[in-house]
Amino acid sequence: MNPPLPSDDLPAGARDLWEANAQWWQEGFTEGADPEYEEQILPLAARWLAGAARVLDVGCGEGQVARLAVAGGATTVVGVDPTWAQVLEADGRAGGPAYARAGAADLPFGDASFDAVVACLVFEHIERVDDAIAEVARVLAPGGRFAFFLNHPLLQTPQSGWIDDQVLDPPEQYWRIGPYLVEDLSIEEVEKDVFIPFIHRPLSRYVNALASNGLLLHHMEEPAPPPGFLARAAEYEAAATIPRLLLLVTQKASG
Repeated sequence: MNPPLPSDDLPAGARDLWEANAQWWQEGFTEGADPEYEEQILPLAARWLAGAARVLDVGCGEGQVARLAVAGGATTVVGVDPTWAQVLEADGRAGGPAYARAGAADLPFGDASFDAVVACLVFEHIERVDDAIAEVARVLAPGGRFAFFLNHPLLQTPQSGWIDDQVLDPPEQYWRIGPYLVEDLSIEEVEKDVFIPFIHRPLSRYVNALASNGLLLHHMEEPAPPPGFLARAAEYEAAATIPRLLLLVTQKASG
């Protein structure tokens, strides 16, 4: 497949950051390196992609979810990503899917081309979110399923986090919620010298955009952080009842 040029569905400069930091993602979140993917995201994706013959992975990165779909029995699997570094790495890792360089807001496929679409931790990085959701709906066949994974928009709002307040008497521990209703673009230093753009939006913004495009909520999950993550992040253990992940599974209306 000849990769098309990507649409500009990322914030200004964001594609350069993703190109520059692709290796950070490839080394830290794939091939068994990340417990949240291994213990939580991949099993959920396998569950909700089961039975789909034609699968599209939007924002596929180096292709681990696309390869999962092939292993699960899908006969046609395509992954798209707007960064060359990810598409070339995905193609090099093989495993059965085809890959194209494309943005989510201008998918290079015909109407009703897929039985299922999956996006794992992608839409919080997309500026043209309404166009992207409309494109997912367009390429889904009637009755098709969209598995939509997000960093939880309520509990990962900018300036949110676990607070251990030793000033109060008695001391209190709680999760502080930032300005949840305010849409916000920020560049976050996820580790030393690795900067990634995030766009926070309230959950209603996503749900209403999905519904407006005939993608109706079928299932929702807010799983607790998995044991492997908590074993690595001792500082998060006190907040183990606070979900980091949100999964919305929608189904395209038939008429």
